[in-house]
Amino acid sequence: MKKLLPVFILFIISACHDTGKGEHSEDTPPVVSGIPAPQNIVANIISVYPHDTSAYTQGLQVHDGKLYEGTGDYEKSSLRITDIKTGNVIKKHMMGSEDVFGEGINIFNNKIYQLTWQNNIVNVYDLNNIDKPIKTFDWPYEGWGITNNGKDLIISDGSANLYFVNAEDFKVKNTIQVVDEHGPQTQLNELEYIDGYVYANVYTSDYIVKIDPANGHIVGKISLPGLIQQYAPGYPLKSGEVLNGIAYDSTNKKIYITGKDWPKLFEITLK
Repeated sequence: MKKLLPVFILFIISACHDTGKGEHSEDTPPVVSGIPAPQNIVANIISVYPHDTSAYTQGLQVHDGKLYEGTGDYEKSSLRITDIKTGNVIKKHMMGSEDVFGEGINIFNNKIYQLTWQNNIVNVYDLNNIDKPIKTFDWPYEGWGITNNGKDLIISDGSANLYFVNAEDFKVKNTIQVVDEHGPQTQLNELEYIDGYVYANVYTSDYIVKIDPANGHIVGKISLPGLIQQYAPGYPLKSGEVLNGIAYDSTNKKIYITGKDWPKLFEITLK
């Protein structure tokens, strides 16, 4: 493991969204909701590991010391297991269709749930065998990110909504809207449930939001501007190769983050 001196990355107020779908523009909108402004959360970089640059990361999770990753992009979508420290791929299942775009993944009750972007299908795998799905579910919305709170799956679809879903039949039990002091926050992408809160990448931005699942309020923001450029100088990022991927190892309280096709995986602490 390569140890680095702590690097503190400070919060910035807003980020430009290149899709035109985000609620927040470059000009800070007026406060309309009366919700308190999110706290600034500082990310401390502890270690940096290799990451497969062919992994267009859509979902990231740690289980039993291994990194599980769902990747997207037509014809390249996969579900894979990798070694955290080396970045080596231990096992990989290619989804095998030019029509399917893989999205977020989550491990829950010894099964792996993998969303698809616009195919309205969720693939379910046995945790001990990722060679092929054991079942599929229909999903009426786009698939973006997925996590769980120990009882239900929590899913995002690119809107400001988070859906709380029964894992046995994939029926929606509850829906909340994610908001901050300026209104709804769309583009919620990869999700991770950490100590009672949902953390979400905001697509095309360089920040992560911390969401209270009880009311949908954004209570914190982590900003990571220029992260990959700092640790991989000169690495040629293409359009869409943005910060995406949050994984929490509850056993040793470690958090990992990466980005789409990034050459680095980061271990961080939050403060």
